[in-house]
Amino acid sequence: MAVRIAREFLRLWPLLLAGFLPARAADFYHDIEPILSGHCAPCHHAGAPGPFSLVTYQDARKHATEIAAVTTRRYMPPWLPEPGYGEFRDERRLTDIQIRTIQEWVRSGAPEGTPQTGKLRQEFASGWLLGQPDLVITASKPFSIPADGPDVFWNFILPSGVRETHYVEALEIVPGNPRAVHHANLLVDRARSARRRESAAGTGFPGMDVTLETETFDPDSHFLFWKPGGVPWREPAGMAWRLDPGDDLILNAHLRPTGKVEAVQPSIGIYLTREAPSKFPMLIQLEHDGALDIPPGERDFVVTDEFRMPVDADVLAVYPHAHYLGKLLEGYATLPDGAHQWLIRIPEWDMNWQSVYRLRKPLFLPKGSVVSMRFHYDNSADNPRNPNSPPKQVRGGNQASDEMAHLWLQVLPRGGGDQRPALQEALMRRRLEKYPRDFLAHFNLGALFLNRQDTAAALDHLREAVRIEPENPAPLNTLGVALVAAGRPAEALNWFRHVLFLRPDDAAARYNLAGVLIEQGQVDLAAAELRKLLAKSPEDRKARARLISLLKDFGDRAAAESRVPEATACYRELVTFEPADPDLRNNLGILLARAGDFPGAISQFETALKINPDHEAARRNLEIARRKVAH
Repeated sequence: MAVRIAREFLRLWPLLLAGFLPARAADFYHDIEPILSGHCAPCHHAGAPGPFSLVTYQDARKHATEIAAVTTRRYMPPWLPEPGYGEFRDERRLTDIQIRTIQEWVRSGAPEGTPQTGKLRQEFASGWLLGQPDLVITASKPFSIPADGPDVFWNFILPSGVRETHYVEALEIVPGNPRAVHHANLLVDRARSARRRESAAGTGFPGMDVTLETETFDPDSHFLFWKPGGVPWREPAGMAWRLDPGDDLILNAHLRPTGKVEAVQPSIGIYLTREAPSKFPMLIQLEHDGALDIPPGERDFVVTDEFRMPVDADVLAVYPHAHYLGKLLEGYATLPDGAHQWLIRIPEWDMNWQSVYRLRKPLFLPKGSVVSMRFHYDNSADNPRNPNSPPKQVRGGNQASDEMAHLWLQVLPRGGGDQRPALQEALMRRRLEKYPRDFLAHFNLGALFLNRQDTAAALDHLREAVRIEPENPAPLNTLGVALVAAGRPAEALNWFRHVLFLRPDDAAARYNLAGVLIEQGQVDLAAAELRKLLAKSPEDRKARARLISLLKDFGDRAAAESRVPEATACYRELVTFEPADPDLRNNLGILLARAGDFPGAISQFETALKINPDHEAARRNLEIARRKVAH
């Protein structure tokens, strides 16, 4: 008790002392500059998206009345979560004392005061905040934003261009035109499915929310989010994310007209680590878009959802999302013992200031905890953010004029092994409870059971997904893979061919078709399919390796059977794939010599020795070929 009283006295001591000291008028350098520097200037400096700078006294003096007004209403700095309902990093909310200090400063005429000795004004970096990235990817073409009109949501496709798997510990998004970019999300498209939405290569495509195709179990794991003034996030040790050859990065950007035509050409800086991930977080989503059908004039339309955690997990970050009609957004958990734990509460939602909120310290949710969301919407004329005047009926959808009810959590499962499949299964089963004919849930469960080698369950869900979307190539192809796993390759062959009829450039279906043809002994047809694939996607290493393996097997067999022309043709093709392989050069030289083409053989042996001067077989064969030519 004595300790508690002492702590309370120390907390109140500055306030008690202030009552006995003469009042000092607030001035800029002593009182206001520290507030602006930490909470306002990151967005309000030269080159930043803020409409004016707040770095110097002259800047602040010019906008003093405005600063007092917007901070009193807590409109600025933008920070949506209500205090006491979750503790977050990088909180920009001003304290009551800071707000009163700004008001007193303005009332007293905004005095400048004396610069504090030895205190350097905050400098804002114009380059990469984390230093020079290991990899920089820039959009191939700029996107032009009209001078005025509604906000634009545009997706830039940025091919990663990497030739081997890398692990990313941090990324930094440079929007290219910060005044015109409000915020952006980055997605990893491993199937390059978003390219099909472009009207021409490199142009990108419109849309607020993007769904990407995938045919393997690879759930989203990280919030890759940018907003003005934000500090790039460096992942904790062991939590890097994977970037593979062929991956595309999709930058989903919220763009705002500025009064003149603007060009936006963003870049992404990627910072790599050699440490492979050892911890595997996962993004889980609560949503009930299916319940969104908001009548005009409705002042308090409520949407709820809940999810029971199937494993122990720590919550690392929270991302609530609604559109313009959102009003009160709440996320909380009910623990197995009945205790109530807040995740986030936003009493005045504003889509323009949405953000990812990272918890100051992980929040443990035991297995059996129920995570809940409760979102309130205001579709009345009294909602100043209602885009419709008069109000009209609004339903769930992906456009800005539609509505959404999403609560995303980044969780890190506890316990041994990879717990994400259990989370994914529970999420998809919950989705089927809400939407029994949900394509995404059946497709994801099918892929999940296929990954577990439970082919019977996989086939059930994949067939249902195909019934729901019969012309969608993704479930058709995965159904074919499941049929191969079930020992029914002939049926699978028909599905792969059907996918290629619907989408001739589907690399996965063509690769899978080649695999079935190989199993059936139709090697020539399989090689032809792999050549078609590589003609379209020359960087596809898996297809290249399989074709090389086929050619080697066929070439060696043909050579052993004295079918020299067929074997030679195989090795000529192999050399085009692996020109720096001395063994292939030596073998091609042998076949050319057997066919009587000694000059061609000599050229191949010499090339093999240039690649590897210690290649003894090539040296012996070169000597023999030269003697043949000499005689």
